[in-house]
Amino acid sequence: MQEIQGRLMTVDTLAEDLRRLGVSPGMTLIVHSSFKSLGSWVLGGPAAVILALEQALGPEGTLVMPTHSSDLCDPAGWRNPPVNPAWWDEIREQMPPYDPSLTPTRMMGVIPECFRKQDGVMRSRHPMQSFAAWGKHAERITAEQSYDYSMGEQSPLARVYELDGRVLLLGVGNANNTSLHLAEVRANYAGKREMTARSPIRKDGGSCWLSYTELEYDSDDFERLGEQFEKEAGLVTRGKIGDAESLLIPQRAIVDYAVKWLEGNRKG
Repeated sequence: MQEIQGRLMTVDTLAEDLRRLGVSPGMTLIVHSSFKSLGSWVLGGPAAVILALEQALGPEGTLVMPTHSSDLCDPAGWRNPPVNPAWWDEIREQMPPYDPSLTPTRMMGVIPECFRKQDGVMRSRHPMQSFAAWGKHAERITAEQSYDYSMGEQSPLARVYELDGRVLLLGVGNANNTSLHLAEVRANYAGKREMTARSPIRKDGGSCWLSYTELEYDSDDFERLGEQFEKEAGLVTRGKIGDAESLLIPQRAIVDYAVKWLEGNRKG
């Protein structure tokens, strides 16, 4: 018989790994994840990861994940892949508007895509940069996200900041840490630029295209920022969830650090 490699991971073993890393009852936790990094034998798949997170946080905790749908934008700006310009008008007319209960995530991974469908999970209203939340503060975190500056002061990220939440990078690095976009909105750095974005939303039983002001976000230097924060602040906890190298980070501390870091390191 062929020897089977690896270990079996369950809701209970994953929850124990989370507790060992520092996830605790009552915590507000925003999670960025890579399911495949956990290993080959996760009993229950992404649902098991979600249940383990909720078990570790307990009924007084709050779980948050980004559920972005970056394809809900004007086709003239599509690059990966681009689309035939002859189709633009038809796409604009026919694209289904954002629906928190229906619109799938894009490039977020299988865990957030599973999480957004769970009973009791709330999802914010932004057509491109939505977040989903479960638990004690879910309504507060997802309510009334601003269309303008979607990851700024009127965003779920700012509510997590107010609640002194934590960031869990589960098998991913700081390039995926959306909380650093809150720092981009707050910081004054060379080359900071705004743009006008457009997305389809529901209105009066139909749909319309909404125009809103957005920052040109840039995560290219987030890994370097995160490495320096970890070295200088000494506040990052490293460990493994399953087979996934993971980091637990105080969100308020890294956002405050990032504001100053961006102002000192981005040169335009």
